[in-house]
Amino acid sequence: MPSAGLRRYVEAVPGDPLPHGILTGCTTVIDVTDPHELLGTEWRPLSCADAHDTSWCPDDDESPGVIPEKTFNRPGTCTAAPVTVYAGTECSAPGFSFAEAIRHARETLRMGEQRALEEWFAREVLCTIAEDLTPLAGALNIAQAVGLLEDWLGTEYGGRGVIHVPTGAGALLSHHQVVHLESGVPRTLVGNCVVLGAGYAANVGPPDCAPAEPGEAWLYATSPLRIRREAVDIIPDTDSQSVDIRTNDRRGLAERTFVVEIACCRAAAVRTVLC
Repeated sequence: MPSAGLRRYVEAVPGDPLPHGILTGCTTVIDVTDPHELLGTEWRPLSCADAHDTSWCPDDDESPGVIPEKTFNRPGTCTAAPVTVYAGTECSAPGFSFAEAIRHARETLRMGEQRALEEWFAREVLCTIAEDLTPLAGALNIAQAVGLLEDWLGTEYGGRGVIHVPTGAGALLSHHQVVHLESGVPRTLVGNCVVLGAGYAANVGPPDCAPAEPGEAWLYATSPLRIRREAVDIIPDTDSQSVDIRTNDRRGLAERTFVVEIACCRAAAVRTVLC
């Protein structure tokens, strides 16, 4: 047993964010230089309407030389709102320097921003726009649920999209061999990318963002994602402003704003059982 004495102060144990969240391989992340992009964005979606077939040979009862009528789609617009994710730290000023406060806030944001963004995205975006595909009979097993979402992606988008899954359901995906790693990124056999997000543990679904029943989880499907983000902003930016002279506490805040864009600004959801 060591001799008595003061504990030795050492460096904190480092960590890394989850590797398959919303800010990783499934998503295009843009570090913006134009601050106007952080006020929200608007775009005209591409490839989000149906293509159609036509015949070169009209039916016998049609007039010769009449060209079959063709369908023309009018593209709409999509919008994305900004959200700011932050991490703050507070400690008694004596023994807690400004540099330590900022380092602590930065590291807390680095480790927690992905989960916070996923939770906001599920609560404020996905569950408000998603079409509920859950059959009247109730929640499906996870292979059936993913299959239903992929069918929706295939018919409503037609390209490779994103399946959004709570991290707690990741083991089930592996158990049923629904997902494999392709160049380090989780994908289904169809080729859709899979986000395994801790923030999706918010577990809310359409139409009223109500939580799933115990033992069930909401899964979502979207067309591809693009996320704009600013550099980390430190508040305050001077040592003297970080101390509250009334309490002698020092505060440091790290934050940054994100804008999450969905290619076709639509989503689908289905409930799955977790057993």
